[in-house]
Amino acid sequence: MDLLRIDGSYGEGGGQILRTALSLAALTGTAVRLENIRARRRKPGLAAQHLTAVKAVALLCDARIEGADLGSQTLEFIPCRSVRAGDYTLDVEEAREGGSAGAIMLVLQAILPPLALAEGASTVSLRGGTHVPMSPPFDYVREVWLPTLARMGVRAELSLIRSGWYPIGKGEARLTVEGGRWPLKALKARNRGTLQAVTGRALAANLPAHIPERMAARAQRILADAGIVAAIEPAVLQAACAGAGLFLTVRYDHCLAGFTALGQRGKTAERVAEEACGALLAHYRSGAALEEHLADQIVLLAALCPEESLFSVERISPHLTTNAWVVERFGLARVDIRPADCGTGLVRIRGNPSGVCHAHP
Repeated sequence: MDLLRIDGSYGEGGGQILRTALSLAALTGTAVRLENIRARRRKPGLAAQHLTAVKAVALLCDARIEGADLGSQTLEFIPCRSVRAGDYTLDVEEAREGGSAGAIMLVLQAILPPLALAEGASTVSLRGGTHVPMSPPFDYVREVWLPTLARMGVRAELSLIRSGWYPIGKGEARLTVEGGRWPLKALKARNRGTLQAVTGRALAANLPAHIPERMAARAQRILADAGIVAAIEPAVLQAACAGAGLFLTVRYDHCLAGFTALGQRGKTAERVAEEACGALLAHYRSGAALEEHLADQIVLLAALCPEESLFSVERISPHLTTNAWVVERFGLARVDIRPADCGTGLVRIRGNPSGVCHAHP
């Protein structure tokens, strides 16, 4: 059998190559061989959340897999049927002895595209880390990513059962997906329009109430000084371990943007607020529609649209160019990424009309 070879060391060389390849393999029925998985990371190979994603996507299409072990840098993934909607439970803790705070939102991003295009409704219970470093937190996925996908025709809802923070995790979220969303709609966001609102949540788990209150107050002052009124809710949560973070959502006429900063030992609440607000203001002043993280996270679904997607992005990141490369390896779309004014970029995604989606025969 001929397998499509994907070099995991390409570009930014991280886990996004794996997740995108898994989603597209399930969607198209393409057998793939991934090599040099996460080669550019300090600890290469499959970590707990990556192994969970592999097994989760394999469940959707009854894939045969070889190399699905912690630390493995080579994986063969061979779908054996079209994606099947259903009820699934995925637990990152089961992937590693002693448990894991692996990011379940990244696992979610691997399974949602296939489920969105499969016939029938699905529910997925995900257990692990919901608010952990180097990954989109629950708030970003619910408030920014999923609403953006809704504009493209994807119907999915996400609820938080309990939060899970690094290093313990033990959080849980529930995803519901209305399948059969074909054809998807192109994303048009060359211009973002007028700023409508800035909202957010300042969260602290197992910590005093003054911490989220200070994060919220500092953030509102910073944004007010820039002429932006923000409504930020402070809240204290119970969790398996302590954690804190500020999660901001910006609503424009034609798009959404999200910004996150997490607390850590030795970092003040005020510093957390300054980091999140600094990222928000940098995007605001860029004039671009999408912030850099959202841009790379919608490439896959935009590639499945029969119409052309076009959007401006705050910065052309290695994640964006790498994800575009993976999509093009599957022959589903042509992704044109061009620098624009002041360091921003313009992304044009033209789907291949001859591309066949296995999830929707």
